[in-house]
Amino acid sequence: MKHWGIAIDGPSGAGKSTLAKRLAQELGFLYVDTGAIYRTVGLAALRRGIDAADGPAVTAMLPELVITIGYGEDGLQHMALNGEDVTAEIRRNEVSACASKAASIPAVRGFLMEMQRQLARENSVIMDGRDIGTVVLPQADLKIFLTAAPEERARRRWEELRERGQQVELDQVLAEVVERDRRDRSRQAAPLRQAKDAVLADTTGLDLEESFQLLLELVRGRIGCVKGEKG
Repeated sequence: MKHWGIAIDGPSGAGKSTLAKRLAQELGFLYVDTGAIYRTVGLAALRRGIDAADGPAVTAMLPELVITIGYGEDGLQHMALNGEDVTAEIRRNEVSACASKAASIPAVRGFLMEMQRQLARENSVIMDGRDIGTVVLPQADLKIFLTAAPEERARRRWEELRERGQQVELDQVLAEVVERDRRDRSRQAAPLRQAKDAVLADTTGLDLEESFQLLLELVRGRIGCVKGEKG
């Protein structure tokens, strides 16, 4: 049985996780949120009082980490750090900044690479992140570069945080989005960029349903209406 691979890359707040998760449910594929994996490393650094941009300190911490991915009956991805379910905690705003810093460290990317590739070898997957189509799954059947204007991405992130009860200013979120874009695009290890064979999908001005239909049409145009099997 062929395992299909769909890579969705793009900047922070582009809607990758939300749309990829829904596509996976539609197709019967396994959804892999790679950002959650890096957030788990960021959380570990935060808990230890380590600056996530301190390469040597973060690298020294890695052997102490046991990071595992699990899937509930609802198909949702759960992250565990040394046996503790941290799925909710890694979504805190301060963890986001730590995750972006840690992701720029080559040792961190190497530490997590095989985990991601093994999931793709064993399942039909939709995997989202910053370097899926360029580094993690360069042979993916379909690569999508999902983006939107920084202002729109900041507004989406701001609304998401407010729904979770986190009180932040929109201007602050926009500044964080712009800074994260700069950091993700300029890092030496697997910088954010559109793969040469990736399809650009700009969702500026589109609502969630319109964005989903845009991606679904791209998937059907490339691999048809195939239904995958997890496992």
